[in-house]
Amino acid sequence: EQLVESGGGSVQAGGSLRLSCTGSGFILDDWLIGWFRQAPGKEREGVSAISGSDDSAYYTDSTKGRFTISRDYAKNTVYLQMNSLNPDDTAVYYCAAGSGPPFVAGAYHVWGQGTQVTVSL
Repeated sequence: EQLVESGGGSVQAGGSLRLSCTGSGFILDDWLIGWFRQAPGKEREGVSAISGSDDSAYYTDSTKGRFTISRDYAKNTVYLQMNSLNPDDTAVYYCAAGSGPPFVAGAYHVWGQGTQVTVSL
C-alpha cells in the first residue's frame, strides 16, 4: 500500500496549486483520505479530508473557503485544490489514508512522502 503526492511547487501569494494523492496497492475509495502539512519547527496539522463513505469534505478554519478536496475514482486519486495561497501555507504537504477522525494524525495508517509548497510575497 502506497500513497504518492505530487503537484507541489513555488507560487506567489494569491496564487493556486493543485496537489494530487495517488494510491497504489489499495483502493482510496474505501478510506478517509486526509491532507496534512508541516512547516519547519511546527507540529503537523490537518488541512482537509474526504470520507470514504459519502465523500463528505472536512476543512479547518484556515483552509475553509480557499481549499477544495475531491476524488477521481477512475484514477484512484484525491486532489487538493488550493487557492488564495499565502506565506502561512508554506509547508510540506502529506496525504494519508485512515479511518478517522479527520484531523487526528494517529488515525491514519498509510502516509505519502510529502510534497513541498512554498508561497512567497
